[in-house]
Amino acid sequence: MAYPKLTVVNDYSAAAGGGYDAVILIGDYQQYIPDDFSSHVERARQFDRRVGEQALLLTCEVAGGRLITAPTGPLTRDYDDVRQIADAAAAGARIAADAGCSKPLLVVFGVPEEDPRYGQAEAVAYWGFCQALYQPLEAREALGEDKIETVTEVGLVGVVNEDWLQAVEAGKRVARDLCGTEPERMAAPRFAEYCQQAFAQSPVRVTVIDDIQQLQHEYPLLMAVARASLGVERHWPCVVRLEYKAPAAEQTLMMAGKGIVYDTGGVDLKVGGHMAGMSRDKGGAAGVAGFLKTVAEMRPETVNVVAELGIVRNSVGADAFVADEIIAGHSGVRVRIGNTDAEGRLLLADLLSHLRAEAADYPQPQLFSVATLTGHAALAKGPYTALIPNGPARVDKITDRLWEAGEVYGDPTEISWSRREDFSFVRPRTKSDDVLSSNNGPSATTRRGHQFPMAFLSIAAGLDQHGTDSEQPLPYVHVDIAGSGVEGGDWQHGKPTATPVTCFAGCYLHR
Repeated sequence: MAYPKLTVVNDYSAAAGGGYDAVILIGDYQQYIPDDFSSHVERARQFDRRVGEQALLLTCEVAGGRLITAPTGPLTRDYDDVRQIADAAAAGARIAADAGCSKPLLVVFGVPEEDPRYGQAEAVAYWGFCQALYQPLEAREALGEDKIETVTEVGLVGVVNEDWLQAVEAGKRVARDLCGTEPERMAAPRFAEYCQQAFAQSPVRVTVIDDIQQLQHEYPLLMAVARASLGVERHWPCVVRLEYKAPAAEQTLMMAGKGIVYDTGGVDLKVGGHMAGMSRDKGGAAGVAGFLKTVAEMRPETVNVVAELGIVRNSVGADAFVADEIIAGHSGVRVRIGNTDAEGRLLLADLLSHLRAEAADYPQPQLFSVATLTGHAALAKGPYTALIPNGPARVDKITDRLWEAGEVYGDPTEISWSRREDFSFVRPRTKSDDVLSSNNGPSATTRRGHQFPMAFLSIAAGLDQHGTDSEQPLPYVHVDIAGSGVEGGDWQHGKPTATPVTCFAGCYLHR
């Protein structure tokens, strides 16, 4: 599982003799240009006014004889952010690969020194470079990794920790593979197998729960979603549990990941072409697994991480669950099914209930659910991850810290709030049940369509008993990546972004 090996150098002169075959010059070309490159850029501008306006390949006397201009545009406006550096690095990476380069050097210049938005500019450039060059797992297996991922090394001018940058990229690569791979190659048993291989010989313990009777007893909501898949053995569900125990733990992240390896919508079938791309409905579980991969590489001293990933296919069949069913979850809460296409919150509720029951055994627990949950989040938040905290998480400012990390590390989020209307929306209408899973309309056209699922999860997982007014408050944040999980919002063809690996790594692992 390769990605471009990184070497960090202090300045351009220190890169001499490093075997670099191109320089990718990333920055605002309307400001100053570094002395080592200014004469080459100015000479080229005399013949091509596109230089400094778009990514181009110039031939000149630099490493490898190739200078790739990768302009960011202005960086000082109110709405500019560090993603412009990632975008420029990505454009440069694509040109380098197409030109046959195998070892380019990244040079970032002109970053506003006092602006906290750009405190990790060089790191973001490396991750943007790697994002652009990533090729899907199916392609690598069919065509050969060495044949289609031809850029094997990269240099970076800066003062950064190359082990940290590569640890994050290792996690992002795991997340992309798990999220983006087609539904048979990454069916539930094979998803679990990939995780076992990814964490082999690492400090992360992997446990796969795939006994059907055990799952039916301990994860009844998850198994309702999985019911119609049981007729096909290769589609059988599982729960993948990942555990990292720190040597001197001071806090514990407890994460539930939605891993719907294919979402037909169930009997509330996705029609009108909306089923295409639903092999990516496992992006939440993929992101959590990717974060654990970074944890495995970094081995933090004080942070425990415990994750449960629900890996299920939401199939259609004679035994499919249907709206109006009432199912008691792991927490004992009776859930009335409102729509079978609101399946991800069901398995998350069981996973969160398990984590809630364990929380007292760990220091300073914080709970998270991570999911490609709602079209409403994609509509309301665009390319940003939605964070919805409960009361204790709001008091502890967990979402504030995640937001700050996302801004600096190029994995941005926006905060939404849980309100009384959300809890009213899922209230029981009779004494037959305790909570309603959803309405029977599209989330994108439902008011507060990405906020009310957090209320459902709080109730169905028993977390509503751990608010700020309880004896044992438990901070909980629901993380909806439906708008941020793939490039351009294209769930069928867009490249997975590996969110929220970088955001969580920046918040909890980097010092």
